[in-house]
Amino acid sequence: MTLKVPKIPKRVDIAGFVNTRVIRDDKKRQVFANYEPQRQALRYAVRNTSLPARVRVQAQLELAQSHAYTRSTQIKNRCVASGTARSVFRDFKLNRYQFRLQALAGELPGVKKASW
Repeated sequence: MTLKVPKIPKRVDIAGFVNTRVIRDDKKRQVFANYEPQRQALRYAVRNTSLPARVRVQAQLELAQSHAYTRSTQIKNRCVASGTARSVFRDFKLNRYQFRLQALAGELPGVKKASW
């Protein structure tokens, strides 16, 4: 059983900055969410020592042949304002430069410049 990744739709429902990398990352997230239960079942079968060796090897081969987008390591945190993937704060989904600009402008609730 091979996993086929569907094509990227023409209309994408993504808020914020959009470029090809953001669209690709969104697609990776959708594919990962769809195939995660199947991957968990295969990982369980591989690790279960009470199963026959043939079943475990078959599950291991299916995992190895699955599409790369079904893996969690393919997902990258991206800034919603600029689309960059470096130095992104997870809580705000912003990179450090955009975080600084929005914090100084007072656009982030509960965030203010430190002074002591």
